[in-house]
Amino acid sequence: MAIKNQLKKFRKQEDITQAELARELDVSRQTINAIETGKYDPSLELALKIADFFNERVEELFKLEK
Repeated sequence: MAIKNQLKKFRKQEDITQAELARELDVSRQTINAIETGKYDPSLELALKIADFFNERVEELFKLEK
């Protein structure tokens, strides 16, 4: 199973760049890019930080895909 994420969608809705989001979350821009492109699944801690930043549930941002 893979994790499908909605990070890019939520980031675009907030009109912020990958670099701006990375700064807010204290990670690299490359980390944000890797998450958005499905090359990297964030740790639980990072997933919770992302959800908190967007004021969303983790389940809204990251979904298991068969």
